[in-house]
Formats: sequence, structure tokens, C-alpha cells
Amino acid sequence: MRFVLRILKALALLLVLVVIAAAGWLFIRPPELLRVGDGYAAKIVCSNVFIAGRGAEDVLHDDVQAPGNPLLRLVRVSVDRDNDRVTARFMGLFAPSYALYRGAFGCTSVPDGNFEAAANAAPFDPPAKMQANDALWPEGEGIDNPADGKIAALLADAGVAGPAMRAIVVVRNGRIVTEAYGPGFSAKTPLIGWSMTKTVNAAVLGRLMLGGKISFDDDNLLAQWKNDTRARIKVSDLLGMESGLAFNEDYGDVADVTRMLYLDPDMVSLPANAPMEAAPGQRFRYSSGTAVLLSRIWMDRVGNAQAAFSYPHDALFSPLGMTSAVFELDARGTFAGSSYLYATAHDWARFGQFLLQDGVWNGQRLLPEGFVGAMRTPTAASNGRYTQGQAWLAPGGSSAAFGLPEDTFWLTGHDGQSTAIVPSASLIVVRLGLTPSRLDYQPQVLLKAILAALPQPRGPQQQAGSQRQTQPQP
Repeated sequence: MRFVLRILKALALLLVLVVIAAAGWLFIRPPELLRVGDGYAAKIVCSNVFIAGRGAEDVLHDDVQAPGNPLLRLVRVSVDRDNDRVTARFMGLFAPSYALYRGAFGCTSVPDGNFEAAANAAPFDPPAKMQANDALWPEGEGIDNPADGKIAALLADAGVAGPAMRAIVVVRNGRIVTEAYGPGFSAKTPLIGWSMTKTVNAAVLGRLMLGGKISFDDDNLLAQWKNDTRARIKVSDLLGMESGLAFNEDYGDVADVTRMLYLDPDMVSLPANAPMEAAPGQRFRYSSGTAVLLSRIWMDRVGNAQAAFSYPHDALFSPLGMTSAVFELDARGTFAGSSYLYATAHDWARFGQFLLQDGVWNGQRLLPEGFVGAMRTPTAASNGRYTQGQAWLAPGGSSAAFGLPEDTFWLTGHDGQSTAIVPSASLIVVRLGLTPSRLDYQPQVLLKAILAALPQPRGPQQQAGSQRQTQPQP
């Protein structure tokens, strides 16, 4: 019996030593996967607490833990409102990661813990906050018509609206005809667009094109690419996701995209130093790194750092009346053009209406002739799925396969974000939520149901006239 007790004591001691060693390892050199998870938790909680006004524990449970990796259920967060910081730790102890709120520029991940550098990277003179008004949408936030009963019934059907829908806004002929919101969300809640941000970022670049400061054919885009094969990469190659740069967009593990978003304070570094895997224009590779490169390129072309920080607001959000839009920067001062724009569903719909009107707003052309056309033109390398302007023609399946109009094009984002634009029907459908891809939800189902519930489209001549409108029509 004594022998058995000795064995048990030895095993218990060994177990304690193993636990201590493991804890020491996690404390001193935590695996990158844990750092990514904590970085993601800190960033998402920070943005939703400080921008959307949601509770930290609700965000941690609903946005971070419920749909994700089981390890995320062991993450704990703390919010320091005095210093505008959020800290996330695995099991409340290990792999700490941080996010910092910087006012008008939202939150940024601070993976190196250098809060001073992150604070100094954002300008001290942010753009002035715009105020919403009660005029009819899109001039203001007012809705004059009662909800369309048929469409409202569709939006109430979870099979059509999709799991964990948070907001749907339907715009017809320039006015909101129906909207619906999930529990805890409203027309005033800013929501993340994830990769829908890429299309907005492209439009910001398009504003510079209108002023002649950049063009589709520009090459030699970064100083570090000089005298390098990457110097041949053109703006058009980046916009079409055909740069030839290697980039791993797999979110299932520590990949280029998660490393860029949550482990590197300078998001530009990784894609800018990526090797070439194909000649420019020859291979389609969906890449969030590409969108961040476009941010850095257009910011450099503005020509003045302070003006670059204010440019999305001054050139796009203010003219469109997107009063809720918060375009976030990385920890070193580059707009996170791949992922991080928060806006209300009304403001996402404004952007969709802007594209439907070919880049014209209130009679003023804000995008060059043909720029929105590039957003609707497929690239050969993507087999017709992606376009020349950071938008999709066929996310998850062709329009024809779903019986949708041929001129439909899309903004889409992680976890079920989408904006469908159908010029021939004068229709915008914004759908925001928390719907992981494993649930196989496809927004084409929602769009097809709405199209079927609408009155028959007008004749071709009237449709063409509608696309030329610069003012929304009731």
C-alpha cells in the first residue's frame, strides 16, 4: 500500500510540475494561435464597446465566443475606460493582447503593447463629427412610407433573412421601403462591414483618381519595390486581386491574414514584403493584404499626412452623409482598408445607392466615369467571380444560378455581411449579421425573395433613366 501511495504522490508531483511548466511556457512564450485569439477578442470588444455602445460581456459571448474556435470560450476581457483600452487574456492569465480606442478613428489592435506609438500614430486633429438629421433618407434618417408588408414578412422569416441577422435595409428607387433589426440592434447601431470595407476603400481611391492623383495604370507603387519585379504591379492589378503577391487568407489557423490583423502593429509590412508567386494580372488571389496596400498607396498619394487621415471623411463620408462611418486605422497609422469600417445599416445603404448612381451624388460626380463600371466588370483570372474594383459578381455562386438580374453586383464580408446592388431594379439590399460561413447562408436567397415580392421592373428606357438619376426619387 505504501508503495502505491508513493507512486500516486510521485504522479501528483509530476502533474503539478507539468502544469507549472505549461503555465510558465504559456506565460513566457504563448503560441501565436492564442495571441491571435486574444488579439481578435480585444479588437472586436473594443470597437463594439466604444463605437457601438454595446456591453463588453455581450460582445465577448455573442461576437467572439459563440461562433468561433472553442479556445475563444476561455478568453477573458477587461475594459479600462479611463485609458480607453481593452485587454484580452486566455483563461484570464495568458497571451495578453490589447486594443486602444482613438476617438474618431475607432479602435486598433496593439499587439506589441506600445500604446504610446499607437496613440501618436493617430492625428490630433480628427475630422469633425457629422450630425444626422430628420430629413428623409438618404438626405437624413427619416422614413416616410409604411413598411412594405410583403417584404417585411420576408425579413421576419429566419430562413430568408439568415441566422443571427442584425440588420436588413431594402432601398427601392432611392428610398428605404422596409427595414428590420435583430434583438438589441437598431437603425442607430454601427455595425462592422468586414470585407465590404474593401469596396469602400476602393471608392476612396477612386476619389483621388477623379483629381488625377492616381490612375489604374500606375506602377512602381512602393519605394521598397523599386528595382524589383514587384515594381511592375499596377493599381489595376491590386484592385482586381491579381497582383501576383503570395498571401494566405485562411482564417482557420495562424495565416497571413490573421498575422497581419492581430500580430503586426504595421499591417502594411507583411503584404508589402510578400514574394511574387505569379506575374501581375495572371492569377486571382483574394487578399486582405492587397486592400491594406491600396490604403497605404492612396494615403501616400494624398501628399499630406493630416489630409490623408481626413480624406475618407472629407472626400466620401461627408458628401454622402454617412454620419456614423468610422474607418479604423492600424497601430501605425494606415487605414485598415481590408476589414474595419463600422457604419449603420442606413449608411451602408447610402454607399450602395451611391454606386447604383454610378458614383454621382446630389448632382456631383464623385467617382470618375467608368470607375463603378470597373466594379461591375469581371476579371478573367477570377473566372468571372470578382471584379476590377474590389467587388463581387458571384459570391458563392453566379447570379444566373439564382435567377438574379445579370447586372447584380455585391459587397460581401465575413460572417454574413452583404450589400446587393441591382441597377435594373433600382434596388439596394443591405444585410448585416453574425452568420459564420459554416452555416452555408447565401444572401442571394434574400435578394431573390425580395425581387419576387417587388412590382414588376419598369421598361428598359425607364431603367436607364433611373440609373442616371443623381437625386433619389420617392
